[in-house]
Amino acid sequence: MLKNTLRYISFLLVLLMMSCAKRGSITGGLKDTIPPVLISSTPKNYSTNFTGNEITLVFDEYIKLKNTNKQLIISPPMKNEPLITPTNVSKFITLHIRDTLQPNTTYSFNFGQSIADNNEGNSLNQFKYVFSTGPHIDSLTLNGRIKDAYEKNVDNFVSVMLYEVNDKFKDSVIYKDFPRYITNTLDSLRTFKFENLKAGKYLLVALKDKGSNNKFNPKDDKIGYLKNYITVPSDTIYELELFKETLPLKTFKPIQASGNRLLLPYEGKQNFKNSKPKIVLKHNTEILETIITQFPKKDSLQVWYKPFSNLKVDSLSLEVDKDKYNKKFAFKIKDLKKDTLAIKPVQSGLINFRDRFTLETETPLVKFDKSKIRLINKDSTAVEFTTEYDEFDQKLYVDFKKEPSEKYKITFFPGALTDFYEKPNDTLSYKLTTKELSDYGNLILNLKNVKRFPIIVELTNKKGDNVLASAYSEKETRIAFDLVAPEVFTIRVIYDDNKNKLYDTGSFLNKTYSEEVYYYQQEFDVRANWDRDETIDLSIPFSPEVEKKQDEKKKKEAEKKRKAF
Repeated sequence: MLKNTLRYISFLLVLLMMSCAKRGSITGGLKDTIPPVLISSTPKNYSTNFTGNEITLVFDEYIKLKNTNKQLIISPPMKNEPLITPTNVSKFITLHIRDTLQPNTTYSFNFGQSIADNNEGNSLNQFKYVFSTGPHIDSLTLNGRIKDAYEKNVDNFVSVMLYEVNDKFKDSVIYKDFPRYITNTLDSLRTFKFENLKAGKYLLVALKDKGSNNKFNPKDDKIGYLKNYITVPSDTIYELELFKETLPLKTFKPIQASGNRLLLPYEGKQNFKNSKPKIVLKHNTEILETIITQFPKKDSLQVWYKPFSNLKVDSLSLEVDKDKYNKKFAFKIKDLKKDTLAIKPVQSGLINFRDRFTLETETPLVKFDKSKIRLINKDSTAVEFTTEYDEFDQKLYVDFKKEPSEKYKITFFPGALTDFYEKPNDTLSYKLTTKELSDYGNLILNLKNVKRFPIIVELTNKKGDNVLASAYSEKETRIAFDLVAPEVFTIRVIYDDNKNKLYDTGSFLNKTYSEEVYYYQQEFDVRANWDRDETIDLSIPFSPEVEKKQDEKKKKEAEKKRKAF
């Protein structure tokens, strides 16, 4: 009886234990967010009188290297970058120095974000290894920030350099030699900081160094610099503006594009619209009649020429003259198919109130007969218009007063347009419509603290890379942009100091800066059927950091409204 009772009690205890058990899953604990830690280095970090060619860094966990070609900044730069091993996962890395080190020089290896743990990818932020080939470590610092002279946003990975100004210094050093010190803004910074500097006089330069060779290549790189040399130590926060230089004109051998057109490639973004080069095309001593236009979206000119008096021509010569530039070419040509007149409209259907109706022509036009152009509205009533032809870009503009909710028909009868080869147009007809005035908005800008005139005022898109409307002012501070399509606008103001109605960039060798450009801090959301009147204070500096905070605030407000709705 007692034995049975004990069995019964044991069975109940087992059932009780099973009922109290809970199902669950085994977890690995909290996610690792701690970056690797350096536990030793040979030689020790911040060593002096360094004479070796090998450095070993040992960490507390397995690490991997990421983007060392971009992230690792060595100052002063080395002609031959050190070899880093191993390339696979390890608890240590070894740097094999392959350059002759300069005497009495402090070297800094800033790894940026390139060292990360193998499991979670936590980066050891801005880890630096420093040593000196002399008896002490240089300890002076220099700070600054980067901006773009024209664009709203500055590039990432901008190199900032210091060149020592001594008896051997020349301005050409930035094209030929490595800087004394270098740092980089990397991928998330607009500021820069030099550390471990020695006292002295320096040239301060910033480069968007596309070739990653620590030398200035004007063809590809943007540059920012200070005209005056700086002295270290200094408490000044320096600002450098990046700009792309306009290269001197350089032309290359012409390319035959068709039986009546040559392409002349050139280097350097030139203001050809206001000042075209003189181009003379010859067959032996016979000068051929030509028209020069721009090849769309390419750095090439189009040289249109009339048929030859001698049909068996197989070679031509071409001479280019502009300012002090002169170049001659001789080249063979083939019997190719000729370009013929073709016309296409830029607008199709809808035309905005601020736009001019635009036609693009395949060959350049030379004659216009306005009597053979007819513009009527939906009631077949004739509408007054004006025409303007841009020969360089091969565009014909037709401008007229547009009424809301109206329909227009524009017809070019045969002979209205005649091209360079005396080919007239066939009948062309286009239909256009307009919207209501209430579909557009009006923006008035009241400018305060304008430093000087004239100015170019531009409405750009949010990124600042597309001009949507512009105005030129020689004294007015109240600028009206009427009937603009609904858009989020950014305001850009250019101080047009040379009065050519264009933005002009700078030159390092000529010691000129770009024309001053101002971006307003706030964006403007112009909506349909809105009149917006805004005051713009040009004395308030633009700050990308403030703009970022404003964007975040707008997103939070929008999300709050969405949830409330």
